[in-house]
Amino acid sequence: MAVADPNLHACFLGPYGENDTLLERLVVEFLRDHVYWRRNFHPEDPPAIPTRAAMQPEYLAFEARMRRELHSLSAALKSSVPVHSPRYLGHMVSDLLLPGLTAQILTLPYNPNNVTEEAAPVTVDLEVQVGLQLARLIGYPHDPSQPDCAFGHLTSGGTLANIQALRLALAMKAFAVALRAANPPDFELPEDDWVAFNLAPEAATALLARWEHWLSMLAPRERRYWLAALERERLETLGHVAFFERHPHIKAPLVAAPASAHYSWPKALKLLGLGTQHCATVAQRDLHLDLDALDEVLAGALARRQPVLMAVAVLGTTEFGAIDPVDGVVAARDRYAAAGLGFAVHVDAAWGGYLATLFRNADGTLRSRKEVAAEFIHFPSARVHAAIAALGQTDSVTIDPHKLGYIPYGAGAFICRDHRRMSLLAVEADYVFTKPAAPDYLKRYRQIGRYVPEGSKPGAMAAAVYVTHRVLPLDHENFGRLPAQTLRGIETFVARTRQFASDCEQWVHVCVPCEPDSNLACLALNPVGNKSIAAANDFVHRLHAELRIDPHTPLQLREFFGSTTTLRMDVLGAEGARRLLEALHLTPSAMEDEDAPQQLLVLRHTIMNPFLLDAENGVDYIDRYFEFLSRRIRVLLSGPL
Repeated sequence: MAVADPNLHACFLGPYGENDTLLERLVVEFLRDHVYWRRNFHPEDPPAIPTRAAMQPEYLAFEARMRRELHSLSAALKSSVPVHSPRYLGHMVSDLLLPGLTAQILTLPYNPNNVTEEAAPVTVDLEVQVGLQLARLIGYPHDPSQPDCAFGHLTSGGTLANIQALRLALAMKAFAVALRAANPPDFELPEDDWVAFNLAPEAATALLARWEHWLSMLAPRERRYWLAALERERLETLGHVAFFERHPHIKAPLVAAPASAHYSWPKALKLLGLGTQHCATVAQRDLHLDLDALDEVLAGALARRQPVLMAVAVLGTTEFGAIDPVDGVVAARDRYAAAGLGFAVHVDAAWGGYLATLFRNADGTLRSRKEVAAEFIHFPSARVHAAIAALGQTDSVTIDPHKLGYIPYGAGAFICRDHRRMSLLAVEADYVFTKPAAPDYLKRYRQIGRYVPEGSKPGAMAAAVYVTHRVLPLDHENFGRLPAQTLRGIETFVARTRQFASDCEQWVHVCVPCEPDSNLACLALNPVGNKSIAAANDFVHRLHAELRIDPHTPLQLREFFGSTTTLRMDVLGAEGARRLLEALHLTPSAMEDEDAPQQLLVLRHTIMNPFLLDAENGVDYIDRYFEFLSRRIRVLLSGPL
């Protein structure tokens, strides 16, 4: 049986608050250090708040009100979700890494705004470095001295990072069309709008680089003229309606995304004005993007001369942690680019991005599947290894440090493979950006607000992520110990599920609907003798009622916490749905009834806590969880179904 990794003991406050002294020492030390910084800024200045102030009635009254409200808040927060506990197996959240938590607390009193170096001269640099750290993890070029170096920045979460990916892909597509309309002299352009709008990302980047070089050779006045000429033709200036009216031979593009894609994708299409009808849903096979279905979508688009903006692959779906065949999507991009249908590939790795630490050596090279597999029983499959190995060939990636990075909310991240593309997103604000963008990479992105959706950005979050990555570098020997421990936990969980299914076979049918690709596992359950999907769903609903937060019930009365999700039969496909229903002894023919539920409610478990297997105290919380399930199932089945 897998045991806890002792190298992780200093990483967290701990389920029992075991490292409270360490955290307290750090917080007090750096709070005092902040105070000393204030006092030494200009020591000749007299204190603005007199020492006698603390004895005044107004001061004491204010302190009393503040203490009252803080005590009230503290009491209310005791009803929060206990995500720190090994008894919590629910959503994608767990305890926080001490380096990130402490760095955020340390930075908060300085209150840096990472929109520009003028508001955050220290933490804006840290955010740029975080982007390079994540680029290296993915396999993107990460040397700022190279012209094609990647660029990444933090966002409030994966949703905004996905929106940024669409913004950039759309700007890249429309740029070549606008450049044709501006028609600079003695400049080689795509032959028509269709070709321009369907350049492959690499070709569009090369065109952009040639344009910027051409501009640099002009006199300042002429350069301003041609920049203005291009700006008048850009989609970002004209808007969707006017842009596509001016260019009737092209249509608004589609986004090809799997049925499992996060709800942020339709949200993003609405926000960008493309509309959800431009989302081409790609069917799945066994809960993974079906490459044949993707090919069908792309072939149909090419035949109709329908542009495609982006193909999305998911590295760790929200419901099941499934990893799509990123390598196959990249191959499809290259194949269709050769046929004249260019589009970007974006990987939504909000959940699974940090799993890549297991695949990286300390020098940044990729580990072989054999090397990674030596630490586990089943992980990784050849399919998963190929998907993660292909990340470096994609065009952009979303990663959420506040998920498997164990960083406080909200810390998402967007990483673009080639930073030169970001110039198409640049906006100006004289009161913030007083100088033109510098040609030097690191100096340019010290004005990061030019390129990101937000107008204000918390520098404390950049500090939290940066310090965490410095304390635990993003390779298998350091940060990789965390996901390694959770994957050992998921393998233990799946093995225990099989034993649980055998132990409870006289009461309930149990199965794992899909073998986990990452550290999420679902359980499908159906009472013995039941043939109705609706009744099975009702049973799981009643079982989950004892696994969720109830504001009217003290937390301590809950033994474990979990979540649910629904497994849609159309997502599984006919063959996958048939296998699942047969495993649960449900009637497959029931799916043909229009009134029958077309989805199955399942228990969903996120195995993030590294202390589920507590060798120090001989406690196995996974065993305890299945013992709990066994007891509750027997109680539920003792009454009417």
